[in-house]
Amino acid sequence: MIGIAAALAVGVIVLAFMWPAKTSTPQHLLVSISGPAPAVTVVQAGLAEKAPDLFDFVEATDRADAVAQIERRESYGAIVLPDVPGTAPEVLTAPAAGAAPAQLLTQIAAQLQAQASQAAAAAGLDPAAVKVQVTQIVPLAETDPTGAGLAAASFPLTIGGMIGGVLISFVVVGAGRRVAAIIGFGASVGLVLSLVLHTWFGFIPGDFWSTALVMGLSIAATASFIVGSVALLGRAGIALSVILTMFVGNTLSGAAMPWQFLLQPWGAIGQFFVPGAANELIRKVSYFPDADASMQWGILSAWAAPGTVLTLVGRAKPLAAAGASPAPAIATA
Repeated sequence: MIGIAAALAVGVIVLAFMWPAKTSTPQHLLVSISGPAPAVTVVQAGLAEKAPDLFDFVEATDRADAVAQIERRESYGAIVLPDVPGTAPEVLTAPAAGAAPAQLLTQIAAQLQAQASQAAAAAGLDPAAVKVQVTQIVPLAETDPTGAGLAAASFPLTIGGMIGGVLISFVVVGAGRRVAAIIGFGASVGLVLSLVLHTWFGFIPGDFWSTALVMGLSIAATASFIVGSVALLGRAGIALSVILTMFVGNTLSGAAMPWQFLLQPWGAIGQFFVPGAANELIRKVSYFPDADASMQWGILSAWAAPGTVLTLVGRAKPLAAAGASPAPAIATA
């Protein structure tokens, strides 16, 4: 029976981690577009015919507006159509927003190149002189050229917060001490992760202290949720909080792909869990300082605050005391 239960557990874990890759599909990618209205209509219709629901277009007044939308995380890239007939369009990408969107937009550039060459030939111009330019508006750091490090950064935040929450629940006595332990753990682990991922590996550019703050709050939010759940539900709180954090929140975080590509509405729901909010906040702090991050700061705080309240009003007895031979509790200052 134990073997069957273990096999089922492994199957559920594999299913939880592989499910997004199996069910995801490129869809509803926000792309800015600017240019003369007739040309915009033609391009939108052509792309919609070849790939329905792939793009959700955001109107931009000109190239500068399209760039601003990308930098504010209002779109993943842009198509800039020329005002002068016979000149080539320009495709703007933001690899820091995700590898998949940048690849899709690069493929669109090839399609636009074929159309531009045909239009130039019809106008009696040299098709070879009309070349679609692909410009990276927000490139990835040279130390993380594929974005794999940035995508992987959310996983240690999830694991670290879970480990801290479980350990504090087991060994720290007293509600106040547990809250202090959560804060101290989040701050220290945030600093360590920032030193490794920002300073040492160079996966996450931007300001060191902003990165450390994001990571510390993410760690504390997860740990606080676990400790609060345990204070309210006892040992069952560990199972509930771990399942929600790892197998729901982490799975739906959108760290490896845009959340729009995930099965909806689950992709959108995942952005309201700690892993999803932390992943987006790290991306904004690192590469998109002009983007509004208030929603992500609020989500992380919203997970941390109720956990803290539950910790203060719930049980203060360590879980280790539930056994016949309780383990010695560690009282933190």
